[in-house]
Amino acid sequence: MYKAILFLRTYMILLALLAGVISCSSQKDTFTNRLYHNTTARFNAYYYAKEKIKELEVEIEKEYQEDFSQVLPVFYPIDSSTIEANETLLDEAREMASKAVDWHKISKWVDPAYLLIGRVDYYNGKFDEAQNTFKYLNVNSTQDPVRHEALIRLLKSFIDLRQFEDANFVVDYLSKEPDISKENKKLLYKTLAYYYESRGETDMIVPSLFKSLEFTDDKAEISRINFILGQMYQKAGLDAFAYEYYQKSLSGSPNYERTFFAQLFSQQVAELEKSKDLKRVRDYYDALYSDNKNVDFRDVILFEKGRFEKKQGNLDEAIRLYSLAAKEPSENERQKGYIYQELSEVFLHEKEDFLKTKYYLDSALSKFKETDRNYATLASRKVVFDQFAENFETLTRNDSLIRLSRLSPEEQETYVDTYLAQEEARLIQEAELANQKKNTGIFDNLLAFGGSGGSSGSTFYWDNPVAIQRGSLEFNKVWGNRSLTDNWRSSDRSFQDIPGEGDQAVSSEETEEGTTEDSEETALATQLPDKSSLLSQIPNEPETRELMLEEMENAYFNLGKLLYFDLEEPQKAITNLEMLIEKFPETPKKPEAYYTLYLASRDLGLGAETYALLLNTEFPDSQFTKSINNPDQVSGSQANFESGQNYKEAYARYREQEYTSARSIIRESLNRYPLTKNTDRLLLLDILIAGKLESVDRYKERLHSFLQNAEDEPLRDFAEKLLEAVSEDDEAVASSEEEALPGEETVAADQDQDQQVPEEEASPYKANASQTHIFILPLDEDMAENSGDLTAALESFHAENFSIERLRTGTIAITRETKILIISPFPNAEKSLNYRETFLSSFNSDSLPEEQKNSSFVISIENFQQLNKRKDLEEYRSFYEQAY
Repeated sequence: MYKAILFLRTYMILLALLAGVISCSSQKDTFTNRLYHNTTARFNAYYYAKEKIKELEVEIEKEYQEDFSQVLPVFYPIDSSTIEANETLLDEAREMASKAVDWHKISKWVDPAYLLIGRVDYYNGKFDEAQNTFKYLNVNSTQDPVRHEALIRLLKSFIDLRQFEDANFVVDYLSKEPDISKENKKLLYKTLAYYYESRGETDMIVPSLFKSLEFTDDKAEISRINFILGQMYQKAGLDAFAYEYYQKSLSGSPNYERTFFAQLFSQQVAELEKSKDLKRVRDYYDALYSDNKNVDFRDVILFEKGRFEKKQGNLDEAIRLYSLAAKEPSENERQKGYIYQELSEVFLHEKEDFLKTKYYLDSALSKFKETDRNYATLASRKVVFDQFAENFETLTRNDSLIRLSRLSPEEQETYVDTYLAQEEARLIQEAELANQKKNTGIFDNLLAFGGSGGSSGSTFYWDNPVAIQRGSLEFNKVWGNRSLTDNWRSSDRSFQDIPGEGDQAVSSEETEEGTTEDSEETALATQLPDKSSLLSQIPNEPETRELMLEEMENAYFNLGKLLYFDLEEPQKAITNLEMLIEKFPETPKKPEAYYTLYLASRDLGLGAETYALLLNTEFPDSQFTKSINNPDQVSGSQANFESGQNYKEAYARYREQEYTSARSIIRESLNRYPLTKNTDRLLLLDILIAGKLESVDRYKERLHSFLQNAEDEPLRDFAEKLLEAVSEDDEAVASSEEEALPGEETVAADQDQDQQVPEEEASPYKANASQTHIFILPLDEDMAENSGDLTAALESFHAENFSIERLRTGTIAITRETKILIISPFPNAEKSLNYRETFLSSFNSDSLPEEQKNSSFVISIENFQQLNKRKDLEEYRSFYEQAY
């Protein structure tokens, strides 16, 4: 009996194993087989693959820092660095999904597993493979939910790649599909919102998000969509709707950051912006600031309170609050950038303080990434303010030092001693104020070291900031500005051990408005400059004063032009240019100064005829006089083109030694087109002809005049070499066909010399393919005035071809006659060149001739700053043709 039972048990075990082996066949289509493979595929391979993708999506959401100053994106943007950091998740997801396909071929989870493989390829940036998988499922899958999701995923990939025609086809196809599941409808309408977001069709985003909400059960997702709706309604000025959806977004347990902004924005649209009870509004912001839960958002609170004060007209209070906001510790660098950007706007438009505008732009750019949407615009704007600051600071510094140089040595020493004493008293006072701010806690007097709590009366040195400051100043008097290094007492240290001047250069603006983030402890113990170093800066030698006066002359002139042409401040331009003429009546820049004064006075209706008369009286042959006397002259690109053609013809005549006919062409061109990009070149060629036809003295005189007024640096350098050559030998021009150039072999004084000009000079532009780039399209005056249609056409072009790049379009003036259209940003040269290639082949607009399209080029941020300073498109174009 026992043996029979044992045999039966063994038989049953073997039978079960056999059944298991049979059921594991991935080909045999039986009920047992299907049940086994469906269960195993679903709860093993497919389940784990899907979970790995969910883990990745959680990481994408966690790593993305929301910018609440802008409307939140519909989908969380995918950062390649996040994908790289979680590559193992994708590898594991692919491995498990592939097992579901390979090991369970007869299960109904093969198509869903294929869908997961397509999603893995999508996240890996393998868009072709992903799209092929989604298309395959649409054609071959018998499961409608899988087909529909594959089509929606395909639609999203088309939108990512800005393939909007393909996307339109998918949308049309899906619109005819019946019985789309609730989950897929949610994804579909959210993807449609993304479609409209990418195309800039903001009016259609809200309806799509509403439809998505109808099919969404995820409370966290509902909360975020409601917040986006609140932002869009606020942006549209529909405050009641905005308030409703901000309040709805508070449900669903959003993170504290979004909760904070939802509460803040809902209060703004509901009451704060409209309330006449200003004290209540201020108390609200103060309460937010005092709440310990909001420590990480104190910079935002102060910033928003500052914006409120600005709207009330309390500008100084707004600036104070912005400055405090900038000092608040925060991990959100982008928010700091917005604060500094707002400060730059205030000082530009309200205070008209261009120097502080420059420093705040510097600070803003240091907080934004080059890929941020406003970086390129701020960088291009900063170029002008950099030039303003350089000239303004030169002017104020030199003027002060020259006035000091007029004092006796004893008076100079007295002045410096007084200055140092005042600075020492100020630093000690600041240390005392800092100490008072620190000792505000109720328990401060119970701290260590005798209960002094670090007050100025403390007997422990390192606990007394005033004592530290006094000690630092005393050390500085005895030993000078010495850093903590080996052999610091030695006066004969090698020069490598002594810090350079640049190590101590700190902008006064950084300390004045709190743009640095150093602690108060670091600010203490500030060292005073050495008395001898201050005295050494005073220009007591006549040669040094002469050099400083020359710098001031150039600074007045440059400021006048910047203020009129770039900053559009004609009255301030007049002030600086009149000061130039008053202080430097013999300045060679007087003709152009008169011309700019004429333009500025004409704009203000202040009697421009005075300057027109001065030009005609003092400089009747100046190109600026001819420009005023010929108001109907051709200008812009046509004048540049025709004057360029005339230059080529005159140059050819000059080369053939037909000097008289060459001069005739030059003079006619200068009369017809007085001020073009070719003016300096024509003038220099006329001077070369003068060297052949007129006296040496006249030739040298004209070279001197050219050097004083020309702005084209390569031409200036060439003219200097000509002047040096003729100065060495007065007979060199009059009696010989050759001119000796210093440091080079004697070359013929003909066209070959002019051809060598651009080759001899090092380009001011530097190749940097990895730097952020800008696409530039030059516009003539007529095209610039009617650029609206062109900009609209470009926006549509970007939506169709480059919407994932979030490109921005704008125009700025390079010269009075020439404006440029800027498209940015591109992360590197390759991306910008790819854009230009697509632009040339695919962009069509009736308002943009083919010749104008071909004049476009790309440029790095650094080189753009040079271009905006030099204002010579042709010079950069020469570099561009070689470098790109």
